[in-house]
Amino acid sequence: MATAPITSPLPDDAKQIVGTVLQDSLADYVDLSLTAKQWHWNVVGTNFREAHLHLDELVDLARTYSDEVAERAAALGVSPDGRAETVAKSSGLPTTDEGWRKVEDVNAAVVETLAALVARLRERIAVTDEPDPVTQDLLIGQTAKIEEAHWMWQAKTA
Repeated sequence: MATAPITSPLPDDAKQIVGTVLQDSLADYVDLSLTAKQWHWNVVGTNFREAHLHLDELVDLARTYSDEVAERAAALGVSPDGRAETVAKSSGLPTTDEGWRKVEDVNAAVVETLAALVARLRERIAVTDEPDPVTQDLLIGQTAKIEEAHWMWQAKTA
């Protein structure tokens, strides 16, 4: 499409910065939802059921946040891209192994992944301060919940 059908309330330079932040967040959240589902399907061992159900909560959170950042991007006139190819190229989260995983290994992988996501989100919060405080506010709220999830998964491994 040659022209954008959605106009942005932001100037072009701010739209570029914020669009990149939102696209990178989308990739991370889609990746997290897929990775958490992979763990959900393959977790085994003691406390399997609790881990299995807790992973579904993480999937739901990631899917909700991916929708929120994609819709924020669209509202700013930035076309969100959640295609598998784009997510695979641009997610900054750790990768996961295929196959069965012990509950303890999954717990440790979730903690590592959420820590990486929190660090990336905090960088994005700083970047969006000037160009778009509305997007920054969205990211602050999401980061608070991701940090809460990180704490809960850490508590499981303490």
